[in-house]
Amino acid sequence: MALLRVDVLSIFVAAASALLACPASCTTTTTRRHDAEPLHQDLVTQLPGQPGVGFRHYAGYATVDEKNGRALFYWFFEATSGSDEKPLVLWLNGGPGCSSVGYGATQEIGPFLVDGEGYALKFNPYSWNKEANLLFLESPVGVGFSYSNTSSDYDILGDSFAANDAYSFLHEWYKKFPSYRNWSFYIAGESYAGKYVPELAELIYDKNNDSSLFINLKGFLLGNPETSDAQDWQGFVDYAWSHAIISDSTYKIIKDNCDFYSNDTWSNEKCKDAVDELLRQYKFIDMYSLYTSVCTQNSTSSDNGVMQHMMLRRSSNMMPRIMGNGYNPCLDLYAKTFYNRRDVQKALHVTQGQGNKHWSICNHQIFDGWKDSKPSLLPIYKKLIEGGLRIWVYSGDTDGRVPVIATRYCLNDLGLPVVGPWRPWYHQKQVRGWLQEYQGLTFATFRGAGHAVPVFEPSSSLALFASFLAGQPPSSG
Repeated sequence: MALLRVDVLSIFVAAASALLACPASCTTTTTRRHDAEPLHQDLVTQLPGQPGVGFRHYAGYATVDEKNGRALFYWFFEATSGSDEKPLVLWLNGGPGCSSVGYGATQEIGPFLVDGEGYALKFNPYSWNKEANLLFLESPVGVGFSYSNTSSDYDILGDSFAANDAYSFLHEWYKKFPSYRNWSFYIAGESYAGKYVPELAELIYDKNNDSSLFINLKGFLLGNPETSDAQDWQGFVDYAWSHAIISDSTYKIIKDNCDFYSNDTWSNEKCKDAVDELLRQYKFIDMYSLYTSVCTQNSTSSDNGVMQHMMLRRSSNMMPRIMGNGYNPCLDLYAKTFYNRRDVQKALHVTQGQGNKHWSICNHQIFDGWKDSKPSLLPIYKKLIEGGLRIWVYSGDTDGRVPVIATRYCLNDLGLPVVGPWRPWYHQKQVRGWLQEYQGLTFATFRGAGHAVPVFEPSSSLALFASFLAGQPPSSG
């Protein structure tokens, strides 16, 4: 999409005409269903470095617990065109403890990508808001700009807590944007959001029995998702060996001593030592993108140290870091610079210019203190497939953290009937990956993509997203 030129005269006329809810860089548009609503307090109008666009975007807070003063930060982008006809999609990143604004919105699928070491933005021609209205949420509290005024809230964070807060957020958000309440709604995400998303979807599905709480959920889309701990760990090990990260002897020790289906996995010292050796080998490269460079810029003072800590900590959970790697391995640092700017925080309604809030792309304390994590989401998959939700899963095949092998192990354990042959799928006349259609679920791979697929394959990931929304598999030739 070409950038729209700013017309000063038309802006002046628009401003003089009822203070249209449109940023200074926005061109005039036709009346939309929600134009009749009052001027929105969360409208973003002065985002530093924003390219000129023809859609509106909003940022701010929704309070999910009045008593405790708990509020979640969001950033919402209207679709680039035809927003009235396009669905609403909520995007979540994982961690747990990593920011959907810092990753999804800023490095992957949002319309404004951080550039120039955090002092500039560039337009993303492959933003997913070409196909949908996009809502990014920093969840749970302690992630990004989301917060609680009650310190004890930070001591009880876990899957259930995050799902319930995200559900409360949605209802509070609909109060801010009532015209979207009955629109088709989807959830998407990656990595540890492989747990967030199905759990939130199940909560919505169950509570939709109460018509007053109804959310028009149609399905969810997940990339390189954590799904079931045992299969994820097994796939993690098998992928590392098959891609020459570990030696045959280390692999044999793990195979002989690690039972990932057992609650006593880490009581075996030989297993622990061998897994530690696997993780040590990954320290030399980017686990999340095996064949691209690592960031060497100011690495000692960056979030890389936090990520290394998260990466090497043994846990019954996986340790994801959604690193925006691909063409520029230092995007995490740029995002940190950008969102800690006072003028940026003021524009996004985080502050009123009276001092900054500290923003980090991931909060390792949340990861360390995570209280509950379901060992397997496969029962939820089965339940929601039977309930008729559309479920698609995709995997970048050069991701070592939640590798394609692990996801295939998980999906195979669902035991779904295969309804279409394993085949390549195409975009722009090139094979972008392979596809398997099951009864109730579609699985796609991305050839040569790491953990955050849209960073590596922006055009083809947008194409797959459009196919998902249409409920039609991507091209077979």
